Amino acid sequence: MNYYKATETQASFSFGKDLKEYMISLKAISQPTVFICIGTDRSTGDCLGPMIGSYLQGSHVNLPVYGTLQEPVHAMNLTKYITLIKNTYENPFVIAIDACLGTKEHIGYITLEQGSLFPGEGIQKSLPCIGDLAITGIVNHARKSNFFVLQSTRLHLVMQLAMTISEGISFALQ
Repeated sequence: MNYYKATETQASFSFGKDLKEYMISLKAISQPTVFICIGTDRSTGDCLGPMIGSYLQGSHVNLPVYGTLQEPVHAMNLTKYITLIKNTYENPFVIAIDACLGTKEHIGYITLEQGSLFPGEGIQKSLPCIGDLAITGIVNHARKSNFFVLQSTRLHLVMQLAMTISEGISFALQ
């Protein structure tokens, strides 16, 4: 797993460079690439995915994006979107993006990892895993009441993570 501190000057460049290397090494270039940005606009800490999805749709990224502030992909419709992606694209390379909780030291970091994302894990929800690559933004630290931790997360941090991740993705796809 790779970590990137969103406040560092070169974070989006380093993240984007590594994302591109992962995509090349995993032969994603020969498959249709799809982004699924998971979360809800009803919780500050959990709006990271939809915020990134909205940024990607508004940028020059010309790939399918599921999960935006207007049409979020969340716990109630995740299975529907997983089925839609599998039925729409032949052997898609799925990049899954979500907010997560971590240690105090890692708040404000981005992670990039080969393999599936397990949405809802931080709040003890049992949801299907998704993705060939997982990108997370650590928005707060895990505690007993993780649901309330997500509700009280600072929007500025979420926006900073979203911008860094979006810029890195744009760089990777150039």
